[in-house]
Amino acid sequence: MSKQRPPQPFERFGLKLPEIIFNNFIGGASWAFGATVGLAVIVTVLTLIVQNVDFNLIPVVGSFVSNVIDFVMQNNPNFHKTN
Repeated sequence: MSKQRPPQPFERFGLKLPEIIFNNFIGGASWAFGATVGLAVIVTVLTLIVQNVDFNLIPVVGSFVSNVIDFVMQNNPNFHKTN
């Protein structure tokens, strides 16, 4: 048989409803704040990276997308190419 350990401080039972609501509100607000700050940092870093990218990449991506669209238009009977 395993010996039961004493409960930890974070394992409290019998909290009152207002305390539960307040704790969950603070936890949710903290999570939202962290997600917002994290997203802002990621977007800022990506923006700095994109600013330093050579713009010769755009025609390559554009021609690739154009080829994909042409392939889909030719091989899908639901799309009709209009000229």
